[in-house]
Amino acid sequence: MRRSLPPAALLLALATLGVAGHAQAPKITALGDPSVKADTIYKLAVKPEDHAEEASVFLLDDGVISVEADGRSSETFRQVVQILKPEAKENWQEHRLGYQPGHQKLRINWIRVLDAKTGKVISAKPAQVQESDVPASMGNPVYGNRRVIRASLSGVEVGTLVDYSYTRVELKPYRKGDFMTTWGVSTGLAVKRSRLLVDAPATLPLIIRERNLNFARTEKVSGPRKVYQWATANIERVRGEPYATDSNEVYMSVAIAARGTWRDIGAWYADLAKDRYTMQPAVAAKVTELVAAARTRDDTIRAVHRWVAQDIRYISLDFGIGGYQPRSVNEVLRTGFGDCKDKATLFVSAMTMLGITAYPVLLSSDGGVLRGLPSKDQFDHAIAAVKTPTGYQFTDLTAELVPYGQIPGSYQGEFGLVVKPNGDVEEITFPENEIAQNFSHDDAEGSIDTSGTLTLRMRVTTGGTQQYGLRNAFQNKFDSTAKARFARGFAGRIVPGAAGDSLVLFDGKDFSAKPEIRIRITKPRALTRSGDTELLTLPFSPPESFANTASQVEGMPPRRFPIDAAKVVGRSTGITDLRITLPAGWKVRLPASVTVDGPWGLYKVAYKQEGRVFSLHREMAGKTGEHDKAQIGEVIKWFRAVAADDAKFVVIERNPAGGGK
Repeated sequence: MRRSLPPAALLLALATLGVAGHAQAPKITALGDPSVKADTIYKLAVKPEDHAEEASVFLLDDGVISVEADGRSSETFRQVVQILKPEAKENWQEHRLGYQPGHQKLRINWIRVLDAKTGKVISAKPAQVQESDVPASMGNPVYGNRRVIRASLSGVEVGTLVDYSYTRVELKPYRKGDFMTTWGVSTGLAVKRSRLLVDAPATLPLIIRERNLNFARTEKVSGPRKVYQWATANIERVRGEPYATDSNEVYMSVAIAARGTWRDIGAWYADLAKDRYTMQPAVAAKVTELVAAARTRDDTIRAVHRWVAQDIRYISLDFGIGGYQPRSVNEVLRTGFGDCKDKATLFVSAMTMLGITAYPVLLSSDGGVLRGLPSKDQFDHAIAAVKTPTGYQFTDLTAELVPYGQIPGSYQGEFGLVVKPNGDVEEITFPENEIAQNFSHDDAEGSIDTSGTLTLRMRVTTGGTQQYGLRNAFQNKFDSTAKARFARGFAGRIVPGAAGDSLVLFDGKDFSAKPEIRIRITKPRALTRSGDTELLTLPFSPPESFANTASQVEGMPPRRFPIDAAKVVGRSTGITDLRITLPAGWKVRLPASVTVDGPWGLYKVAYKQEGRVFSLHREMAGKTGEHDKAQIGEVIKWFRAVAADDAKFVVIERNPAGGGK
């Protein structure tokens, strides 16, 4: 499914100036914008010493959007950027703009390079311009009618301005009346002048969502048209901060959509897909074959899920309305491939044949849907929902390594739209795994003999979102050479210089297989002698980054963003268990155990010796919640408290207090 990117995702983020004296937006041509005088903008050039920490600034960030009631639109964007440091040159020497022939037109109005001090033109046009088709990638290919214009500039140096503008026209909207655009007033750069104009029919109701604006929009009506303007000046650069929440009072933005409902979107998609579920005998026969050995309802669903997810290749034919309309299940079976909506349609059709209720679900694969602005452009993905007595079980048929019953972490907790055959919809929030469900457990048990040889038998077990790394690593079978190489590398990461053997892997594509590996690790002379003691470098030494992270965060400018606890540790749990049997009479000088709990996460480690067995148990689990920016000091304290676990090795007494040898 195609997602039409909003202007903010096209390198641009819009701007401010005065509007023309009438309500209709200015008609921008290759000669320029009649409402903006270029020399006035160029005089806004900044002194580099006033922006010592910035590589470039926007003198102008400007957008003019004209929309009609049927969804046709014209978008013109202009940016004037001042290059302050060498590292900014590469960002602005190359420009790449895309469009979709057949329903869009793209025109580069101008791209020029000027001297920031004098305004003198250094290059009036790009040194090279090339227009070409966008080729399908080799992995997960998307074939479509897309064109890209690439322009290479000459003369871009520190002390120059890059001034460029382009216009994209939407001629034939795929869904009549569907219009949405988003605009970031705040950008990653300082902005001297910013303006966004939206020119629409006065009778066209728009939904407008403004976020954190420190200025008011203006509106003017003249005859049949209405112009909405967002204009401001001297916008500070917004620096990214670690652990920042997505919801905040810092980023200024605007989102605009034509008024409508999610049912409108559902009815449109249901109409596109309604004749794509009908099975020919070949598809029905294949489904019957797949479930022949199934004994339960779950067996039936899982058999079809595995087939669609793993045996139907991902390929998208994104031509015209094909970016939104699924292909028929018969065509998918015949070709052996499909994209997300094709796979969801095939799965839903098979479930319906088997008497199981299932529906397609529209969503954004990265989350972030603005729930109050219904538009097809908010969706770029389709999965399926199976009806159960307690609700829905969602499944992503493009995620070939995600077992039925689970969904990728990227859209857990996010918005989805379940679409019924009659066009009715259910607005849902995808379920989120509990943090304990997303786990990785390293468990090792072994011994050290009197010669210092260390032998460990280790098992790595994973679950939830933490299993996909292992499944990806082992989705293809290893030959003996690859297996030996992996065992050697893995053992060396646990115990430097160790050898690994007896490796037991699993098939990453086998959803019934437990996602775990087992290995034996050996290292002769794993100890370093020091008088009557031995030093053992610990397998699974404590994480080293926390002290450095604390210092880095402490050294940052005063914080502006609230804190998302889930970004401190992550929505997962990591557990390590180590048990080593020592020779009789040997005793470990135990490091201090550490327990640090708080709103950011739980970290605990315990070092023990019981009889001849030395053990280490370490656990780190993330937490969730949003917290005030003032609590960043507490985050720093938490990091430093965790860093107290700094035992990279332990001292072993071979003959403590005259004991056994």
